[in-house]
Amino acid sequence: MAKQRVRFTCSACGATSPRWQGRCPHCDAWESFVEEVIAAPVAAKRGDRAAVRGTAAEVVRLDEVTVASEPRILTGIRELDRVLGGGIVPGTFILVGGDPGVGKSTLMAQMCAGLGDRTILYITGEESLRQIKLRADRLGVAGGALYLLAETNLETMLASIRANSPEIVIVDSIQTVYDPAIESAPGSVGQVRECAATLMQFAKSSGIAIFIVGHVTKEGSIAGPKVLEHMVDTVLQFEGERTHIYRILRTTKNRYGSTNEIGVFEMAEAGLVEVTNPSALFLSERSYGASGSVIAATLEGTRPILVEAQALVTQASYGVPQRSATGFDYKRLQMLLAVLEKRLGLPLGQRDVFVNIAGGVRIDDPAVDLAVAGAIVSSFRDIPADSGTVVVGEIGLGGEIRAIAQIEQRISEAAKLGFKTIVLPGSNMKKAPKRSDIELRDVGTIQQGIAALL
Repeated sequence: MAKQRVRFTCSACGATSPRWQGRCPHCDAWESFVEEVIAAPVAAKRGDRAAVRGTAAEVVRLDEVTVASEPRILTGIRELDRVLGGGIVPGTFILVGGDPGVGKSTLMAQMCAGLGDRTILYITGEESLRQIKLRADRLGVAGGALYLLAETNLETMLASIRANSPEIVIVDSIQTVYDPAIESAPGSVGQVRECAATLMQFAKSSGIAIFIVGHVTKEGSIAGPKVLEHMVDTVLQFEGERTHIYRILRTTKNRYGSTNEIGVFEMAEAGLVEVTNPSALFLSERSYGASGSVIAATLEGTRPILVEAQALVTQASYGVPQRSATGFDYKRLQMLLAVLEKRLGLPLGQRDVFVNIAGGVRIDDPAVDLAVAGAIVSSFRDIPADSGTVVVGEIGLGGEIRAIAQIEQRISEAAKLGFKTIVLPGSNMKKAPKRSDIELRDVGTIQQGIAALL
């Protein structure tokens, strides 16, 4: 009996190795390698040159390719349509990832309700049909064109899809699906990758949009979405803690739209509720008159959002000062602390510094640099910042305040929420609109920015 060939695949990044390793050399994940069996190749018959060489495929010149504009399918959830780039593209393959219990199945169920009379096949491998029915009744999902299937066998699923010809298919979740031709257990890296590849080819050939749900844990679960990201057209990441009521839907990959858009939801008893004004949400619990709090205007895709940058600076209780950043890039925080020490002379070397972006949102926009720096200085000096001022600006290593993009949208959002002053880089003043409802105060250095805020 021939010995089976095996290889080891990292469940975090998909890297392969001929032997097991305790730490992945590519992504530095610990104990992430899992074993999978390699299928034996089918040997070609001796003298069968066609089987060895293959047959030539027809090539097409770029000028001969025709592109037809296909209308997108609106989901009925504006926040979801925004993240998808305007709706569902027929034939697309979409991965919805997130921690267990964050609300992925709830989002898919509400999407079924918003799609109206379009034929949908919901395939579940984790729950019974009765559980799906109970959730649908709780969320008010009508079952006119929604069909359910409790199945984990990939071949049976594909046969059911061909027999019913739905417009949209939802597979919840991909970790429960298995291909009988593969010897490994359901949920393994090999099973998830091969099942996803088969579903992707079926979506492209049939024109049916397929959603697959994938679980991720903080430790990095086996066969998580990291293995599938390069295979799908769109990756939707559902973020949020189960103990908090707010959820953020973010796209990390989108072949049919922008990857900078976010959707904001509130988890209520009747399901997910869209948040049409995230700025008011993130500032609703803002404390006035407290030091270490500054409002910044950021952009998520085309949407301007006002967020509260919080900082706490205290004397270090241990030998090594602590640096913590929640919702803000840790390395950028280290850079800002170095600039504040060098350009303003703040003795932060023996201080604990904690930075938080309130509301649970994660910010990668460099335009919030000045707001974070202002919050740190405000907490260090214990002087409250002006509560009616919004701050925008990127900080360079020389202490200069650099220009930012789309300043008009940021100013309009600040004025709409009733702020009276906005501090912005001096190089943005040329394109800034002149308004009577908000004062524009330009700064060129970090010293001027802190003085204008405090």
